[in-house]
Amino acid sequence: MTGLIALALGLGSALAFQPYALWPLMTLAFIGLCELIARAPTLRRALLLGWLFGVGQFVVGLNWIATAFTYQAAMPAWLGWIAVVLLSFYLAIYPMLGVGLAWRFGRDRPVALVLALAGGWAITEWLRATMFTGFAWNPVGVTLVDSDLLGTSKLIGTYGLSALVVLSAGAMWLVWKRALGPAAWVASGVLASAFLGVAFGDYQSDDYPPTPIRIVQPNIGQEDKWREGLADEAFQRLALLSADAADPAPRLLFWPEVAVPEPFAIMDPERRTLPVQLPTIPRAVQSIRPGDLLITGGFALIAGPDGKVTGNTNSVFAIDRGGAILGRYDKAHLVPYGEYLPMRPLLTSMGLSQLAPGQGDTNYGPGPRSIDLGVFGKMGLQICYEIIFSGDVVDDSNRPDFIFNPSNDAWFGAWGPPQHLAQARLRAAEEGLPVIRSTPTGISAVVDSNGLLRNSLPWRTAGVIDADLPPPGLPTPFARFGNLIPLTLGFLLLVSAIALGRRRR
Repeated sequence: MTGLIALALGLGSALAFQPYALWPLMTLAFIGLCELIARAPTLRRALLLGWLFGVGQFVVGLNWIATAFTYQAAMPAWLGWIAVVLLSFYLAIYPMLGVGLAWRFGRDRPVALVLALAGGWAITEWLRATMFTGFAWNPVGVTLVDSDLLGTSKLIGTYGLSALVVLSAGAMWLVWKRALGPAAWVASGVLASAFLGVAFGDYQSDDYPPTPIRIVQPNIGQEDKWREGLADEAFQRLALLSADAADPAPRLLFWPEVAVPEPFAIMDPERRTLPVQLPTIPRAVQSIRPGDLLITGGFALIAGPDGKVTGNTNSVFAIDRGGAILGRYDKAHLVPYGEYLPMRPLLTSMGLSQLAPGQGDTNYGPGPRSIDLGVFGKMGLQICYEIIFSGDVVDDSNRPDFIFNPSNDAWFGAWGPPQHLAQARLRAAEEGLPVIRSTPTGISAVVDSNGLLRNSLPWRTAGVIDADLPPPGLPTPFARFGNLIPLTLGFLLLVSAIALGRRRR
């Protein structure tokens, strides 16, 4: 019976994420989870409860992955739900470990249980984002993205926010259990963090010249993305949406990830652009006014000495009116089974394929980097789901003025795009940098350096956003020290739980 309750709590907690954002459900879920842990008779039982809680949360929260399977013909659509369930079985191991730590150090000691659960949850979320290439989607802390606590991420990061969610729920559980003395300290810590969130909520640089930008959202669905003849139609839509502007000042023009289904360049295995004339760039720059820069997602082909294509890159190109490529970024954090197929010989023999079409696997890029755009400042880049990896989105040696996050969320139904945007807002707040998003079908957006949503285009809508680029913030504590801060917090909470348990003995 307790296993079914744990599963139900996990299922309900997923509604605290976007698009529903019913954040009180996450608090209620952790209150219930604390009670289940306290009642668990053995460590094995506690681990099972944590795993079932995680399975419920991930199966609902990641349902958008199943939608991706409906946009390709190589594999049956029903396989998408099997993929969601199997992935959830794996990801639930991390909540299971957090619950196991809480039981081990907090059984029969309610305050120690809460402290260990909060610390363990922060640490295991970081592990989930790190192990086996990582899958950081929907950390618990993202449910605070529309609260005053968002600013706290500038200090303690996303995983620190997750610890606060657990601590606040645990404090309520302690009050219910009438463990009022130590509970007051926990509640005070949560309130102090709320004041920190207000203190860090406005952390911007005032001396920054206005830079006009236009974000283009052509509303090209995944069902049309790779059909024959789409390239001409895509160019027409992008050109039409890019052309007119009331402000004659030079601007940055942003197009989505892989804006058109044609290669922008051919490169050798060393990633040097070959002197091969492709029609894609001349067609793209027809949309650029003198003085403008086009920042567009696109792909490049990688060819060997014999001219045979061996792979491709998922890239962003900065292109001027003359068609010169001023900079290029290649995606580094690729999606397993989406952009490359692990164990390709084995899986292809079973009839499986990667979800994104292409000639071979997508090749890895070198990681976060900044591109100097001259008078427009320095641009950091994170393509699609790269933006979800807290502490790994900025070149620390060359801090940019903003981050461009082109994405193709057309795969992910109604749930994926708002969840993706919420996590991009967390990166903006953590790093103190604006985030610009351009997607084919939405949600395109302008996010300021405090993580606040300034402009956006709805899902499944064609349109543009004309705005000034928000100013960058000063480097935040998290930008300086990264996940060292939330991990230290997590370990301190665990050590406190252990010390409290020993003192009580």
